[in-house]
Amino acid sequence: MKKNTDHPSLSPALIIIMAIATGLSVASNYYAQPLLDAIARNYQLSVNQAGFIVTAAQLGYACGLMFLVPLGDKFERRSMIVIMTLLAALGMLVTAAAPNLWLMILGTALTGLFSVVAQILVPLAATLADPAKRGKVVGMIMSGLLLGILLARTVAGALASIGGWRTVYWFASGAMILMALILWRALPRYKQYSDLNYGQLLRSIFSIYLSQPVLRTRAVQGCLSFAVFSNLWTSMAFLLAAPPYHYSEAHIGLFGLVGAAGALAASRAGQLADRGKAMITTRYGLVLLLLSWIAIWYGQYQVIALVAGIIALDLAVQGLHITNQSVIYRRMPEARNRLTAGYMTSYFLGGALGSLISASAFQAAGWNGVCLAGGILSLANLCHWLYGQKWESRTGSEEISTKQ
Repeated sequence: MKKNTDHPSLSPALIIIMAIATGLSVASNYYAQPLLDAIARNYQLSVNQAGFIVTAAQLGYACGLMFLVPLGDKFERRSMIVIMTLLAALGMLVTAAAPNLWLMILGTALTGLFSVVAQILVPLAATLADPAKRGKVVGMIMSGLLLGILLARTVAGALASIGGWRTVYWFASGAMILMALILWRALPRYKQYSDLNYGQLLRSIFSIYLSQPVLRTRAVQGCLSFAVFSNLWTSMAFLLAAPPYHYSEAHIGLFGLVGAAGALAASRAGQLADRGKAMITTRYGLVLLLLSWIAIWYGQYQVIALVAGIIALDLAVQGLHITNQSVIYRRMPEARNRLTAGYMTSYFLGGALGSLISASAFQAAGWNGVCLAGGILSLANLCHWLYGQKWESRTGSEEISTKQ
């Protein structure tokens, strides 16, 4: 396999455009979260039924990761990125106009399927970046991704307070169409040449997954981390809309700004990974993730505790995610889209699992149930890492975390 190297350098302006595009595309899956209470009232849904809207987006995203992202190792990426961005916008138009729950779920799933364009932008940035700065560049792009996830709640809450929840999707679809035009003008044409057909590309994901222990360890860690993240954010709207808070959609959306603070603070993780500190950032990130649930649990009584817990949790999740991607992208440069597919499929399956667990836990035991589920998932993640770290060291895979 060879790659086309005739492309412009990755300029700071292009990095910013790619980060914004990544955040905007992935945000389309999360506008619903602060709106769940309003959507549930509109369609007369239970908590579990409303939670399935978020799950549908994440399952669609997981399918896109598995079946669409690997094509980035075969086809010209700028064209793929632009077309998928436009199709994600179409999915949001379906959601905005949906007269019933099932059409809304269809639009949400379509949006999730094609918003995996974010996961084609990330490996493209890693490929175009200077190897010595790859972790930093990936960190900046991934900060855009997590900021998109978090700020989606703030934007959705603000727009919903002006024109209702459907306004959010009309506005977001227009933003995606505009971004598609900008990407068409700004991105370089880039294609990796592969003799593999589509079936071989998909099968090779499993071959890579089985042959790369570091990918397996990091994929499971990412799965559990994002399950923890989704467990928190899926049910938070129900907590904040109920006594003692009684917050509106706009106020609930502002909590995305709190999470964004944690995401920005984690951007340094990529630079630490470049300097061989991936094992350290992983260890401390997992401990912080577990401890954050103490403050989050007390957040049902004091909003300051909830804010502190959100910052700690989002800092940990983003730091772990940046570190994971910085580590796995050092393997097999010619297969970065397939590495992304293997890792991110696991990651967003974890997100779907976390959403389901969260909705069920909240309905069964309220905020206490959500916090218990989050604590158990965080502890399982830490235990898995302690085992996987030793296993990687014995097989010699640890050098991926400590060398450029």
